[in-house]
Amino acid sequence: MNVIPLNAPLPDSHGRLLTYLRVSVTDRCDMRCIYCMSEDMTFLPKAEILSLDELGRLCASFIRHGVRRLRVTGGEPLVRRDVMDFFREMGGWLNRPDGQAGLDELTLTTNASRLAEFADGLRACGVRRVNVSLDSLDPDRFRRITRRGNLTRTLEGIRAAREAGLDIRINTVAMAGVNADEFDTLIAWCGEIGADLCLIETMPMGETGEDRTDHYLPLSDARRDLQQRWTLEPLAYRTGGPARYARIAETGRRIGFITPMTHNFCDSCNRVRLSCTGRLFTCLGHEGSTDLRAPLRAGADDMEMMDHVRAAILRKPRGHDFLIGRDANDPARITRHMSVTGG
Repeated sequence: MNVIPLNAPLPDSHGRLLTYLRVSVTDRCDMRCIYCMSEDMTFLPKAEILSLDELGRLCASFIRHGVRRLRVTGGEPLVRRDVMDFFREMGGWLNRPDGQAGLDELTLTTNASRLAEFADGLRACGVRRVNVSLDSLDPDRFRRITRRGNLTRTLEGIRAAREAGLDIRINTVAMAGVNADEFDTLIAWCGEIGADLCLIETMPMGETGEDRTDHYLPLSDARRDLQQRWTLEPLAYRTGGPARYARIAETGRRIGFITPMTHNFCDSCNRVRLSCTGRLFTCLGHEGSTDLRAPLRAGADDMEMMDHVRAAILRKPRGHDFLIGRDANDPARITRHMSVTGG
């Protein structure tokens, strides 16, 4: 009988090794972005949400089994009460002695609405890089996209993060007829503040009250358009995620492209997502998931928990099932919202 060592790495059946975990600490958010959730969103009962201690225990198990990068997501992670306790616990896995399991990086994706309050504390926990979701620099358009966001507050959060010494990447969901005319402005602004920019194709997840087909913009088209005005020099730079980068010669900053629809990145996928309810999603673009909450709350030990994880990762599909414009009755259609999965 083959006995798997307690701290053995986590490969899938396609030869990819899991080294990156994205963990959602909440499904709640103080915005209702048109590509992410519906305006009248019903959030999960709190009894279904894992405690921070439960999330910490699961993350620790993943780290002991080879996860080197941990990204904290939501919803909006900074709206969760006592979330800094979780960051402090995860920060304890950074800078471990050679030969011991630990993290190379602890990062955060946020809408920055509360970043001014937490930036210094995040830095103290070991966070060195944050991704900020920002889809427009026009206050009225920003409010329409987010349905309730305040651009001034978001920009104050970004400024506080810079002053705390955090590297910033601006994440912009590219939407035809919504913000495609702002890409040049965003590139120039990111150059001024010393931030990278990442454009992201909209992904068909859950009902949001908006027709994504109307707004879908292939980033291959956007890149060709940008290259008429900016010098984009391809880079081998990677952050562990799916973005492919170029250097913008005119600003000296990087621009990334995340293209799940036009050019998927599945062959090199090293990621899984843990939802705030304890469901493990091995692919963002598949409905299949594994419930880790039930065995966790039933008292499973680390080895038993990782048996569930290992079996799930072996079922990780080769590629995603995203397709813009799927029929509402298509069984492959992704019905959950990004905020539930962990963006």
